Formats: sequence, structure tokens, C-alpha cells
Amino acid sequence: MKKGNKYGLHRVIEPKGVLPQPANKLDNNMDEIYDNEILIDVRTLNVDSASFTQIEEQAGGDKAEIARIMLDIVAKQGKHRNPVTGSGGMLLGVVEKIGEALEGKIDLKVGDKIATLVSLSLTPLRIDKIKDIRPDIDQVDIDGKAILFESGIYAKIPDDMPETLALSALDVAGAPAQTAKLVKPGDTVLIIGAGGKSGMLCSYEARKRAGVTGKVIGLCHSERSTKRMQDLGFCDHVFSADATQPVAVLEKIQELTKGQLCDITINNVNIPDTEMTSILCTKDTGIVYFFSMATSFTKAALGAEGVGSDVTMIVGNGYTKGHAEITLQLLRESEKLRKIFTELYAS
Repeated sequence: MKKGNKYGLHRVIEPKGVLPQPANKLDNNMDEIYDNEILIDVRTLNVDSASFTQIEEQAGGDKAEIARIMLDIVAKQGKHRNPVTGSGGMLLGVVEKIGEALEGKIDLKVGDKIATLVSLSLTPLRIDKIKDIRPDIDQVDIDGKAILFESGIYAKIPDDMPETLALSALDVAGAPAQTAKLVKPGDTVLIIGAGGKSGMLCSYEARKRAGVTGKVIGLCHSERSTKRMQDLGFCDHVFSADATQPVAVLEKIQELTKGQLCDITINNVNIPDTEMTSILCTKDTGIVYFFSMATSFTKAALGAEGVGSDVTMIVGNGYTKGHAEITLQLLRESEKLRKIFTELYAS
């Protein structure tokens, strides 16, 4: 086997010298793998929510056109990085082959079912056939192959839950795990996009961490998601609003917090132009965590400056230590979460 670079530089076709994520094109030839790679027989792509939403809108909701756009992205780049959003997603598959340099050094064997926890925007991917598209949950079943680099992280699919349930949660594992690190007892926390996958997990985790002296506020987009969050009971207050309208949302938050605003705001939406809502609703000394891949960090930085806000803004790194275990454990400990995730994403 040929010797590979830890970070996958050997798969970069152009421009040479950059890492796989910003690269314009990767080598997705799977006939031969390098000594430090894992070959995966891919079953399902869980496309990043911002990316899938953009592709679906571009396709006018037509599944055949969605498939054509996705195949075109992979044909041009050797990976699935949405050229508009820059984001990817993650995948579910079965380990087909392990490079000789990794044998005995990792806890995987051929036949193990895994979810990759690195972005499709840096994963060499070949799609042979698109078998099914499930727009409601941003998942696409395929026949294909992918490469996980030596530096890539993954999670074995657990035996105590369906693979589609585990995949739906692992897709957003960084958000609730980061919430666990950020939220302290007594904090007032705003979850923007509370009714979505990451939003529900973050709301549950924020409730645990803020405790009885804290307050969790959920902002939802639709009446359906608002009702869902009210029924789940993770938030002290849930309301429906357009997160792209910062002044209207700010007025509601001022009302709910008696003018004190929020210690922490966690943005989970999959649409652009919600940066200022997040910033305005947060105290000067507070934290805004942008998990949304639809975030413009130029708008966030210049917007905060423009309104004289001294908030600390955190980029939504999809990885934090132990994030897969933390997130799967939430589905085990909360019967309500597991039930709603099963109904929405695994039925």
C-alpha cells in the first residue's frame, strides 16, 4: 500500500498543498487505498441542513433534480461540498477495508457499522447510485464508497438504537456537547431554531445545565415546531417568530427576561440573516454560539461592532471531546427525546 498523509493531503488534486476541506477537487478513486485510510461502503448521506435546504430550493423540490445536483457536485469535486453553503454533512456506512498502517491501532474491524463525524466537505466520496431521498430529514440513501483519513473521527453505531436514529443525532452531536460546556447553573439561555434536531437536543441539555435557577427560551419558526417544543417541556418559554427580524425578536426577549437579555444564545437555524437576532438578544458580557452553517461570520462580526455589542462569539465547531457519547446518551436518558426523534427521523 502507498503511504498516505495523516490529514489526507495525498488525496488533494487541486490546488496542491491545501487540506482536503478547502480543496477544489479530491481524488475519489477507491480501487486502491493508502496505508492509513479506511474504506467505507456508504449506505446513507446525512446532508448538512443548510446545504440540503439550499439544494432543495435550487431544485424546486424535485427529487430527480436534487439527485442530479448532488451527483454533479461529487463529479466535479470528488466530495460533497455544497458550492453555495460550503458545507457537507456526514455519512453512515460499513467498514470495507482498513489500511495496513492502522491495523491494530484503531477499534474498528471490517464489517463494523459507523457514522463518520467529519464533514462530507473533506471526505473523498464516490456515488454509484442514489437510491432514495428523504427531504424531511435531509438524508439520501446511496450505493457508493468513501474514505476516512487517519485523522478522521467516527462513532460506531450502538446496538441499543436503530441506525437511522443514531445517525440523526450524531449529525448534530457538536451542538448539545458544546451546550453542556457553555451553560452554567442560573444562566438564561436562548435557543434559536429550538424545534429542529440540534435545537431539541440543545434545549434538553441547556435545561439540565441551567437548573432550577436558570431559564431556557426556545424560538421556533413554525406553529408545528412551537407546539412540539411546548409539549416536550424543555423550555420555560417557547414562541414562534421570524429569526431574520432582529428587532421584533429582541422586544419579545426583553419582555421574557424583564430587560435582562440572555447569558447565552445558541443559533441552530439553517437559513441566513439571523446573526443580528442572536447578537441583540445576548447580554454585552454574554456568549453567542453559532452552530448554524448558514452563518455569515462577516455579518456577525461587523454587525456586533455596528451596534456596540461586546458579546463573545463562538464558531460552531462540530467536534468537541466526547460529543458522540454525550449526544447518544441524551437519547437514552430522555424518553421524550427518543420518542420524538424516532417519529421524525427514524420511522
